[in-house]
Amino acid sequence: MAHTYMVFEFPNEEKAQQARHKLEGWKQAFRLDKKLQVKFDRGEEATTEAAATEHESEHADEPKKGAKSKSGSAKSAKATKSKKSDESGDEEAADSGPVKLLVRLYFSNHEKITEQQWFDRIPADDLFKAAHPHVIHEKDAAFDDTLKQFDTLE
Repeated sequence: MAHTYMVFEFPNEEKAQQARHKLEGWKQAFRLDKKLQVKFDRGEEATTEAAATEHESEHADEPKKGAKSKSGSAKSAKATKSKKSDESGDEEAADSGPVKLLVRLYFSNHEKITEQQWFDRIPADDLFKAAHPHVIHEKDAAFDDTLKQFDTLE
């Protein structure tokens, strides 16, 4: 099975999240579970900042969990984390720099028409037009680098 990558460069996190949401909707609607995969490349700075924020929020929640019962702490911890992620998500979206969205299309050889339809559909959408799409096929020189980059991202 051949796979191909599409790389989109968005100006900020908010636009990239909107594009991801659109792709996830298509993924569910057309049942493209393993055939369409999406990952973000936020750069080294954003990754280390997100890890530091995550680490701090974990330690802040620990004393609260010990003081409550198990069922109450699980619910309150989820609510606290969602509130914090909403607040920090809004701040990060406004302050974040360029974000790359990597999309892997993984169709078998007999699905060439379907694959071509997705190559035409995704970049033609309004969210993706301004993101300067790059299509990287297996035959391209940059394919190995993109494959390694995609595999290392979460």
